[in-house]
Amino acid sequence: MALLPLVAVALGGCGRKASTAPPPPPRPVEVASAVARDVPLYIDEIGTCAAVETVVVQPQVSGSIAKIHFKDGADVRKGDPLFSIDRRPFEAERARAEAALAQDRVKRDFAGIKLRRAEKLRQAGTISPEEFDAAKSEADAAAAQVHADEASLAAAQINLDYCEIRSPIDGRTGDRKVDIGNVVEANKARLLEVRRQDPIYVQFTVPEADLPRVRAFLTAKSLSAEVSIPSEPDQGRTGRVDFLDNTVQGASGTVRLRVVVENADRRFWPGQFVNVRLLLDTLKGAVLVPARAVQVGQRGPFVFVVKKDATVDLRQVKPGQRQGDEIVIFEGVAAGEVVVTAGQLTLSPGTAVAVVGGAHGS
Repeated sequence: MALLPLVAVALGGCGRKASTAPPPPPRPVEVASAVARDVPLYIDEIGTCAAVETVVVQPQVSGSIAKIHFKDGADVRKGDPLFSIDRRPFEAERARAEAALAQDRVKRDFAGIKLRRAEKLRQAGTISPEEFDAAKSEADAAAAQVHADEASLAAAQINLDYCEIRSPIDGRTGDRKVDIGNVVEANKARLLEVRRQDPIYVQFTVPEADLPRVRAFLTAKSLSAEVSIPSEPDQGRTGRVDFLDNTVQGASGTVRLRVVVENADRRFWPGQFVNVRLLLDTLKGAVLVPARAVQVGQRGPFVFVVKKDATVDLRQVKPGQRQGDEIVIFEGVAAGEVVVTAGQLTLSPGTAVAVVGGAHGS
């Protein structure tokens, strides 16, 4: 009979080992709410700035550089003087042309007088037809010589005007290639380059695979692009696409586009590399979540969604383009749902969570 207490104790011990363990505490997480917002559909590329106009200034007459009217790197307006070539030889040529014209005008006038006399004598029958024809020929030749002299004078004046070399465009000068006293040859010497920087071109390429949709959007409407300096991404400027090249570059498999951007403050500089975001369209009411909410597993991208009972559900998602710190979600999450943005490593479907950071409806 002494065995009964021992049996009772043993049965009591078995009951304690079979008791249910307490549930694990909720996992701390940070969360944010999915939001709906209109966002751009875009292509990001690297571009290069280029002047909209570049002019190589060359002399149109040969001579010695007498004056330089600008400083290297100066902003100039169209018509501003740049160089002066020694005018004296061309002034002498113009003076010779003026003298020749004056002399031949006298000869023309005298030949005209002789012709009028010959006409009267012909009517009176006192000269032969050959004499009259000779007088008329002389008058016509004298008039033609005057026309030739006028053309020579005009050419001399043009050459004299070419001694003053002026800026053909609004722009910024580079460094001059000659100094005062250098003798330059017409249409051969390179004196200077002037580049127009406002507005400015931004040239970039897109992959051949993107060409069909770029062409589709460009045909339907005018496209714009945001241009920014890599070190200052938040200070971009929007320009319009004005050119799509007519061929795909075989070596790189890309096609070239060009954007025109206002640049009155010289923010962008020819030859400078910039970031280009080609804006194709606007996605209306797109669902966005913080980019750090999206994880990648064996089945692809997913997020954890916090349900009303404070447990999480694993959702496979179809992400789109990033929009700053957020990312577009095409499938898997609806606007207003709460997603986990930090603490995902400790979670599995059905895990209870406690929100310790983030915002519902951010």
